[in-house]
Amino acid sequence: MPYDFDRTISRTGTDSVKWDRYNSKDIIPMWVADMDFQAPEAILDALRHRIDHGVFGYTGVSEELNRVVVDMLERKYGWSVDPGWLIWLPGIVTGLNIVCRAVGEDGDDVMTTTPVYPPFLTAPKLSRRNLRSVPLASGDDGYSVDWDRLEGHCTPRSRLFMLCNPHNPVGRAYRREELDRMVEFCARHNMVICSDEIHSDLILNSERCHIPTASLSPEASDRIITLMAPSKTFNIPGLGCGFAVISNGILRTRFKKAMEGIVPHVNALGLTAALAAYTQGWEWLSELLIYLRKNRDLVLQHVGAMPGLRTWPVEATYLAWIDARHLRLERPIKFFESFGLGLSDGKDFGSDGFLRLNFGCSRRTLTQALERLQAALQTL
Repeated sequence: MPYDFDRTISRTGTDSVKWDRYNSKDIIPMWVADMDFQAPEAILDALRHRIDHGVFGYTGVSEELNRVVVDMLERKYGWSVDPGWLIWLPGIVTGLNIVCRAVGEDGDDVMTTTPVYPPFLTAPKLSRRNLRSVPLASGDDGYSVDWDRLEGHCTPRSRLFMLCNPHNPVGRAYRREELDRMVEFCARHNMVICSDEIHSDLILNSERCHIPTASLSPEASDRIITLMAPSKTFNIPGLGCGFAVISNGILRTRFKKAMEGIVPHVNALGLTAALAAYTQGWEWLSELLIYLRKNRDLVLQHVGAMPGLRTWPVEATYLAWIDARHLRLERPIKFFESFGLGLSDGKDFGSDGFLRLNFGCSRRTLTQALERLQAALQTL
């Protein structure tokens, strides 16, 4: 069936974090990573049915949902997962913080590469760990891991590596050889890997495919905590539902122990939406990816031709990473807000002078945003 992603849906009056940041201002919000598209009808129908029942008591995870996730991982990635390896979470940010508490001891080091999703940079400190961030290398074709620099930043107290794959904000879908090398690096330094794969279903390049890091081998799986969710894929982040996959029994016990007393169960509607998404949402996703690819191409075409800005191919996610350092602006984020465009500040990702643009919106909204970007640059 056809899906109308061109439809503009007003989010005014819905307490939207994304849109209320600029409430009553003529600023198009292109910052936080949620899309402006309505969720698949199958999810809406499932939620309506659950609401019509009218009783919202404590709700557990059904055997059916666990089986659907296990079947999905086998079908999509050839990754054989035991249902007992799944731990359901009220969000992936929760998972990132729990991992930091579960691995190592106070004062140990947590490694990651920058730029990266901001909770990667805050979770270690909140867990009394030391953050050791290593800049990615950038070239004309995109970003890659700087292996020499990575080796130089590793210490005897490095216990955890936090990997973002696909990588937010640079849009990389890492290749098998890169993941193999990452696993080898972490095994040699006796580090656990937390692999955040929340954008795994949003691969935009048809010649690329997502490879779960833990699917590489049993040895790799034994040191990996994988985090996944339907939230970004099907645009239901406000329902708070995700899961960890942990094959190592000792790691799984530590993870559960770190959750005790502070992490609530996933709410009933989040579980309902997840089941509907993973059973009936794939046709909608196929159409969404076609739409996002065209949006991606529009962004690359226009931003790539704008003097003073640089961007890179987006293999995955609905996020474009833009280098604005050549504009020599003290606060690029504030400059573009003054022209009616609200972007994410690269400083929050560990890269001052950069911007992130969310193109998960209608083509009309995106076109208007790019026009405002161009108009702002013409004043310099």
